[in-house]
Amino acid sequence: MRNLRVHTDRIRSDIEAMAAITDPGRPWTRRAFSPRFDEGRSWLETRFSEAGLDVSTDAAGNMIGRRTGSVKGLGTILIGSHSDTVPDGGRFDGIGGVIVALEVARMLKEQKIVLRHDLAVVDFLAEEVSVFGVSCIGSRGMTAALPKDWLDLTHDGRTLAQAIRDVGGAPDKPVDPGKVRAFLELHIEQGTVLENEGTDLGIVTAIAGIERIEVVLTGQPDHAGTTPMGTRADALVAAAALVCDIDAEAKRRAAGPDHFTATVGEFGIEPGAANVVPGRVRMLIDARSSQREAMEDFLAWIEERAQRMPERIRAETRLMSDNHPTPMDDGLITMLESAAETIGASHRRMVSGAGHDAAYMAKIAPAAMIFVPSKDGRSHCPEEWTEAGDIALGAELMAEAVIALDQERN
Repeated sequence: MRNLRVHTDRIRSDIEAMAAITDPGRPWTRRAFSPRFDEGRSWLETRFSEAGLDVSTDAAGNMIGRRTGSVKGLGTILIGSHSDTVPDGGRFDGIGGVIVALEVARMLKEQKIVLRHDLAVVDFLAEEVSVFGVSCIGSRGMTAALPKDWLDLTHDGRTLAQAIRDVGGAPDKPVDPGKVRAFLELHIEQGTVLENEGTDLGIVTAIAGIERIEVVLTGQPDHAGTTPMGTRADALVAAAALVCDIDAEAKRRAAGPDHFTATVGEFGIEPGAANVVPGRVRMLIDARSSQREAMEDFLAWIEERAQRMPERIRAETRLMSDNHPTPMDDGLITMLESAAETIGASHRRMVSGAGHDAAYMAKIAPAAMIFVPSKDGRSHCPEEWTEAGDIALGAELMAEAVIALDQERN
């Protein structure tokens, strides 16, 4: 359909090669700080070098391939994503963005296109939740947003600090990313919007903020066979009504113009016996929105709703974590839209409901994201799939944007 400068077959082959580097019997598992992850990094390092990139690992454990520009001191255009996966996860989440960034570097070399700026391709360390229970380790480290106490986290007798050293980082040293003029990341959508609309590409306007809210309902455990129905303080019955109300409220808010979701993803009952009336329920709510005001308003709604419990049910709420929404750069959004028109790709603006390394890079540089369609919206599962042609079109958009950025920014 289009005369692309990037190579679709090469992108497909690279993604398949990385997918083959997986824990035995667990497609597709390449978790950060594991032997499979190290093997994947080694494979990428070879490909980076073959593309003419000078490869190094920064103090935060990010692997970076650099191509020096023709004008000294202009700064760096940074592109990339992450190569680690969730357990039994997908072949495209993260690695698609790394391979696209690599392909852009290869295309520029083959086309003999000399950029004025440095170009850097990055594989961020541990974007997914790692064995240490934390995520976005590399991008947090690059942007001075990694809490120091995280370095003392331990798994199987190894601290996070040591794990970063084991991949070539230096956690005791600050990261100097230099003058990053812009950051671009391609990612699979992990949703159904693009596929359902038949739209080629998504241009991300914001990465949703995430609140995690704990609600604990306490009633009274009693004998399930002897306690009359009308006298029970059943925490589960009260919790079930609350879960349904959360779902209804989230759907009401999602019907508006802004992105909003709320999910009760953790749910525990005590004492948890068939013949005992549940006396305690703990639930954890994941709420996400592109608008900070909507997140604060939902928290207030939860706190108010939790107090409207049946008689003898006590409710306690606690905000466990609170990450603000991150807008993408308006100038880069406009540039990506212009580049999409240039290559003849249909596109739409959209919000990312998932977190990404771009949210941290936006703290130090203008940042933007490109989404490519996901089949049936599946992600973080073996069935995750995106067509190579869709990824290649996203790579062509990124290449066009990099060339335009190089000419625009001084």
